[in-house]
Amino acid sequence: MPLTIKTLIIFSFLLLAGCSSAPSQNSQGNEVEETVNYTDDRDPLEVINRPFWTFTWDYVDKYLAKPASEVYTTYTPPFLRTGLYNMALNLNEPASIINNVLQLKFENAAKSTGRFVLNSTIGLFGFYDPASDFGWAGEQEEFGEVLGSYGIGDGPFLVIPGLGPSSVREEVGDYIDGLYWPMSVISFWPNIARLSILALEQRAAVRDQEQLVLDSADPYEFIKNAYFQNMNYRLYDGNPPIVIDEEQEAEIEALLEEFD
Repeated sequence: MPLTIKTLIIFSFLLLAGCSSAPSQNSQGNEVEETVNYTDDRDPLEVINRPFWTFTWDYVDKYLAKPASEVYTTYTPPFLRTGLYNMALNLNEPASIINNVLQLKFENAAKSTGRFVLNSTIGLFGFYDPASDFGWAGEQEEFGEVLGSYGIGDGPFLVIPGLGPSSVREEVGDYIDGLYWPMSVISFWPNIARLSILALEQRAAVRDQEQLVLDSADPYEFIKNAYFQNMNYRLYDGNPPIVIDEEQEAEIEALLEEFD
């Protein structure tokens, strides 16, 4: 989605959040401050996010994203599909180089540099991926991960209408990534094509996990928890630290002592 549109949506979140706690009048005409109790500190905008999630999952995904992804993956020749996806990812490599350097991951930065140079030349602007034959493969780094590596939290959970789960940190990171070359010079329609290819492939990739969402007691909570787990997984390059809930551990120990 173009940056200006996403910025307006996020601004609308903040505006609506302010309206949700605006004072009202009771039957006697006295002004009463309405407050909303949130059970999840990560999701202070839940009252807004839930309707946006319903709209995204029950309507946009059901009637647009999922059918479009199925048509695309079914009727697009595999070699063309792979090539277009490679080209879309290749445009992210310059940003990944800088983001790796900012995290002092110089080896990964060197691999991203090699990937971009080799795939953009021999690989015909990224359509082919000869860099993988040299072992130059790896997850691309986003600026949101750079912020996380320096201790900046995810911030409030967001559901972007029509797009799905996100967070303030991820949106800030995406904005910065969009300022890097070549993203900063790509015109509107080529960028829409790039984002469409990425979105269609990402929707196809989660097709097998779709039933987990449908079977969950609360799909919104399921998606939110999965989102934060995925962000944490990516932040620590697949090796997130094990967090021990001391209060829960104490309750378990007390329960075991009763049986002794």
